[in-house]
Parts: sequence; structure tokens; C-alpha cells
Amino acid sequence: MPDALELLKTRKSISASFLGPPAPSEAELAEIFAIASRVPDHGKLTPWRFIVFKDDARVKASMALAHLFRAQHPEATDKQLDDERRRLAQAPLVVAVVSKAAPHPKIPEWEQVLSAGNAAMNVVLATHALGYAAQWTTGWIAYDPEAGKLLGLEAGERFVAIIHIGTSTVPSVDRPRPAIADIVTHWKTP
Repeated sequence: MPDALELLKTRKSISASFLGPPAPSEAELAEIFAIASRVPDHGKLTPWRFIVFKDDARVKASMALAHLFRAQHPEATDKQLDDERRRLAQAPLVVAVVSKAAPHPKIPEWEQVLSAGNAAMNVVLATHALGYAAQWTTGWIAYDPEAGKLLGLEAGERFVAIIHIGTSTVPSVDRPRPAIADIVTHWKTP
């Protein structure tokens, strides 16, 4: 297992189209979810959950999304429909992170959504720590109510992340990162 700081410094996204088998085992996936649940959660609400798409479920969900896309966009091209048929089927495993944020007398919904975002990031980091690669996406399916219902969202829920997981089939090349001086300021007394 890599050193924690080295792990954080080396994490990067690999496009779903470049993620092949193997994917994490059931035991590794359980470990990923255990790590994902160790996030700030004001009020201990657990305002998130996970939906797993693997094996044939990835293909069936993608086909259902393609049918929905065609119904919503009768002018869709063959390429667009083909893209939808592959949407969740490219990587060997997909984990959707769902926000269950809801009104609460003490905990703002925004904090609940941030907790779900942290859970998603922990999925990505745990995946990397186990030697796999991931890509966090959203896309139209994260914002379309019919797609959400089709993929298992319950009333009041929304997708925070669609995380594609597998083993990278390409060399890892990092993208340019911002200069620290460009993203950090220090508050000064007025």
C-alpha cells in the first residue's frame, strides 16, 4: 500500500473508456465502502448511499438509458445512442454516489451534500490506494429525473457522482496542476 501522502499526490482520473478488468473484488469493494463512510457527517445523518453497477447490470442500465435518451431526443444520432449504450458499460465497475440530503432543523442541506461529495472522493481515493483507477463523472443522467428513477433514485435523492472503476489500460500521465500561489491567499487584517 502506498504512503498516504504519496497516494494523495499521485491520484488522477483515468477516462472510463481506458478502464478494463480487473475491478475490485467483493472484499475490496466492501473495504472501499467502509472507507467511503468515514467522512465528516454533521449530525451522524449518513446523508448518502451507493448504487453498484457491475457485470450485466452495467450493460442493462446503459441500454435502458439509451432507450430513455432516444425517447427524449428523437433526433438523436446513431453515435449518440451508441454512446448511451456504453455509458455505464465501459469500466468493469460503476459506483453511483447518491445524496440523501433533506431539510433538517440543525444540519443545513448543503453540509449534507458536501458529506456525500466527501464520500465520493473517499471512494476514488480508496480505489487508488488498492491499485485501481477511477473516473468521477456526472453527465445528463445525474440531472435527469427519469434517468435517476430508472437507475434507482428514490424521492428527494440525487446523484453526486458516477464513479467508473477498473484497471488502467493506458500509461498514467498527469495533467498540469495549478500553482499553489494562484490558489491560496492569506487573510490579512483590514
